Amino acid sequence: METQSSGGIGFVGLLTIVFIVLKLCNVIKWSWLWVLSPLWISAILAIFVLLICLIIGLLIARLK
Repeated sequence: METQSSGGIGFVGLLTIVFIVLKLCNVIKWSWLWVLSPLWISAILAIFVLLICLIIGLLIARLK
C-alpha cells in the first residue's frame, strides 16, 4: 500500500525564507515587519475568509 503526502513549504513559506535570507545577507534593507509580511498578510487573509464564512453561516441559519 502506497501513501502519498501532500505536505511542503508552500509559496508563502518559501517567500518568507527568501526575504529572510535576503535581509540577513544585506541585499535588502527592509524592516523586519516587511520581511515577515508574507506570514502576517496570509494570516489576516485567513481570518478575513473565516469571518466571511461565519457571517454567511449565521445569515443562512437565521433564514431557516
